[in-house]
Amino acid sequence: MKKPKWVVEKEQAKKAADAETVWLFGLHAVRDALLNPAREKLRLIVTLNAQNKLADAITASGMTPEEADPRRFTAPLDPGSVHQGAALEVKPLDWGDLETLALGDGARAPRMILLDRVTDPHNVGAILRSAEVFGACAVIAPRHHAAPETGALAKTASGALERQPYKQVRNLSDAIRQLQKMGYLVVGLDGEADQTIEQALDGRRDRPIALVLGAEGPGLRQKTRETCDVLVKIAYFGAFGSLNVSNAAAVALYASQAPD
Repeated sequence: MKKPKWVVEKEQAKKAADAETVWLFGLHAVRDALLNPAREKLRLIVTLNAQNKLADAITASGMTPEEADPRRFTAPLDPGSVHQGAALEVKPLDWGDLETLALGDGARAPRMILLDRVTDPHNVGAILRSAEVFGACAVIAPRHHAAPETGALAKTASGALERQPYKQVRNLSDAIRQLQKMGYLVVGLDGEADQTIEQALDGRRDRPIALVLGAEGPGLRQKTRETCDVLVKIAYFGAFGSLNVSNAAAVALYASQAPD
């Protein structure tokens, strides 16, 4: 009996996912991945200098590195990658399901970042660093039209990718509705909104809050805007009120902090 098309497509997608690997590069990203027991590590290529700097992490990982000539670095990286003599092939991290991530640590009302078509890995890496600093329980993005887990993202995140959940979901609007059912207040950032974050969150900081940010330029998609509970802007001074999306994420996380 011939398998239905949807079954075949699902099996093919699983096979492709199982075969997917990522090359991380740079001393910080490689060190933190080596020390992450949840990270499946496959192949490590280092120069002698990088191997000396990463000696403790390499020992802890139990890996046997391949030594490379710094003038002919053999890892399959983009020629522009600043690898610092270290590259590590890994499997993407599995952060589990959205519902579990959304529960947070139980210490305070959780905060979460959702990204709508933010495709620049450098922006997403910087957002992961801010999310870790301000205690966000996860950064969520759609599987398509979003920055995937890459070496460039990991290097910009400077190790945060190993600790800060970065979960990609099939549909962002569905994820928003799932969070709303869990009691989250979903706040979309829009420069044209009528109220600021502080005004919108007055008296509601004890609730779980998800901050939704769109790509620079187009901002949030119309469907995303309609699904959010409220739209807010970041208060600014002067005539110019536009922030890079990673800076906006940091400001919004700080402005939305839950009470102790």
